Amino acid sequence: MMNSLSVRIERLEPMRVASVHVVSEHPEAEAWERLKAWAAPRGLLKDPRKHAVFGFNNPSPTADRKEYGYEFWICVEPDVVSEGQVELKEFAGGRFAVTTQRGYPSPQIWKQLWDWVQSSGYRWRKAHELERIHDALTSEHEVIFDLYLPIED
Repeated sequence: MMNSLSVRIERLEPMRVASVHVVSEHPEAEAWERLKAWAAPRGLLKDPRKHAVFGFNNPSPTADRKEYGYEFWICVEPDVVSEGQVELKEFAGGRFAVTTQRGYPSPQIWKQLWDWVQSSGYRWRKAHELERIHDALTSEHEVIFDLYLPIED
């Protein structure tokens, strides 16, 4: 039900991120394992406020292809260096409509957020729709995500 969707407007500040990108039939799991293998030994998964983890489809799934892409970002300090399959990027930040979801994000919750933006007076802007995991070390039964839909300033 759309009335039950709680939405807030947030601005993400520019940030430096370490990125892992995979294209396959199940890219989320493979990308996560790569990011975790790189970030965990550096202690980056211990403080989800300081080292936020975001993910997004890149490219998005389509009906005519089994493979699609998923990219994970983790916020890092300026002195972190790129290694192996990890690439460093600068994220410009921006304004987002955000809702919180217990469990893995579904197409239905994304559609509800999209519908909310369309009916709210805000306008969508072309940028990645981000999924931020609250605590990357929690179990899949307790996982909580914030879904970020980009909107114009």
